[in-house]
Amino acid sequence: MKILYFDCYAGIAGDMTVAALLDLGVPFEVVEEAVNCLPLPRSSCSLAVERTSRRGVAAARFVVHAEEHPPHRHYADIAAMIEASSLPEGVKEKAQRVFFRLAEAEAKVHGVEIGQVHFHEVGAVDSIVDIVGAAAALEWLGVDAIHAAPLPLGSGSVETAHGRLPVPAPATAELLRGMPVHGEAGPGERVTPTGAAILAALATGFGRPPAMTVTGVGCGAGAKDFEDIPNVLRLFLGETEGGLQRDEVAVIETHIDDMNPEILGHLLERLMAAGALDAAYSPLQMKKNRPAVKLTVIARPGERDRLASLVLRETSAIGVRFYRAERLKFSRAKEERATSLGPVTVKVIRDGDTVVRVTPEYDACRRIAMERGMPLLEVYRIVEREAGQP
Repeated sequence: MKILYFDCYAGIAGDMTVAALLDLGVPFEVVEEAVNCLPLPRSSCSLAVERTSRRGVAAARFVVHAEEHPPHRHYADIAAMIEASSLPEGVKEKAQRVFFRLAEAEAKVHGVEIGQVHFHEVGAVDSIVDIVGAAAALEWLGVDAIHAAPLPLGSGSVETAHGRLPVPAPATAELLRGMPVHGEAGPGERVTPTGAAILAALATGFGRPPAMTVTGVGCGAGAKDFEDIPNVLRLFLGETEGGLQRDEVAVIETHIDDMNPEILGHLLERLMAAGALDAAYSPLQMKKNRPAVKLTVIARPGERDRLASLVLRETSAIGVRFYRAERLKFSRAKEERATSLGPVTVKVIRDGDTVVRVTPEYDACRRIAMERGMPLLEVYRIVEREAGQP
């Protein structure tokens, strides 16, 4: 099992994340090619990676030279930009999750619907590049789990498009829900909204480093040079022994017997888009002989309250219950395999280094079926035969 640990002793930002991933060994071309997949004007930005140091600690620095007065982009525009791009599906999925968490936080802070959210700094080209670049680098590494250290809150204020705001900025504070934090760092913005969103969307655990054999270390420098501590994000890449993976999840449940079933389908889509690991309905027979359903949502522990709130807002339920559960699971990763129908994304399931099975991805097969006018079942059979070997 491959684990990536974010040692955020000085904080985290989007550019620090990309820089640390590059320092860890991700080829610069991986980030560059991902950015080139986006429908951005080619004159709007250029990328560079350089060596630098922060208070004597050597690190990589990721620099985006972007347009001076970027447009303010709505969340829907950015989501559509990513979806319409030629990015690999795994990169799209990671980037979309990060932007959704950002939009969700901004919507709550400003008291608007997600569709009305428009980004200022985060909608600029450099922030889009940071998020998509980080997603592409993580996909290239093929990590099975991301863990992170507690985050420093920082203090003071920061200048934004909304004026001077306290540190952490309101959207950052919202994103930090469910994450361990501390106040040991000095003044300044130590965690940016982009950095917080990357961990909120992609991290599976927080706290001490998990037991692992370290195989690589990457250091990414931030733009500022703080006086109290080197402004560097460290990443530890490690391996654990083969076999089943173990993690902890939050299980959210409620019973629903008085709601239009059409809304139930909408709720599942919202939950999965919001980062639920899984969601499902089970039939029930409740009091007064009413047919009903039990909603079960599996979530990362840090996202329990946020997803429970979504359930309460989107359903007729007036309460939910939850509990923690441990999971044993195979590792899995999305890969692109060549077939006679063209490249197809498949899910490769492993027990340690042993491939247990290879299964076609539904969305990729459905797209081929629609484009070629073929039965979906036939597409599955071809993909399973041609791409299903370990």
